[in-house]
Amino acid sequence: MAHVDFVLAVVAVSDIEAGRAWYTTLFGREPDNNPMANLIEWQMTDGGWVQVTEDPMRAGYGMLNLAVSDIEEGVRELREMGLQTGEIIDANKGVRLCPIADPDNNTIQLVGNFRVKY
Repeated sequence: MAHVDFVLAVVAVSDIEAGRAWYTTLFGREPDNNPMANLIEWQMTDGGWVQVTEDPMRAGYGMLNLAVSDIEEGVRELREMGLQTGEIIDANKGVRLCPIADPDNNTIQLVGNFRVKY
């Protein structure tokens, strides 16, 4: 396989405008790109993007993990923005998790203490 320059995580939603509003709140900013009427994108890192696409048949079955530098701060910020999160739980090897669901019930997991090697 050729060298991979970017990783694109795709989340399907039933309505692109509702998805745009919710993910804009989640990420705290408007999308970076809108290449098609049914696709919007946020650049999260130099090579990592989250794409939100309108696909009612697949909506609600997605999972997206977002590794954050401070999970407590991330959860506090989300709650202040009016998004409902689950409780922070201790997972394994010091990793902490906090679930949140979008309007289609896709699962977004904040991940604290993520490391490249465990």
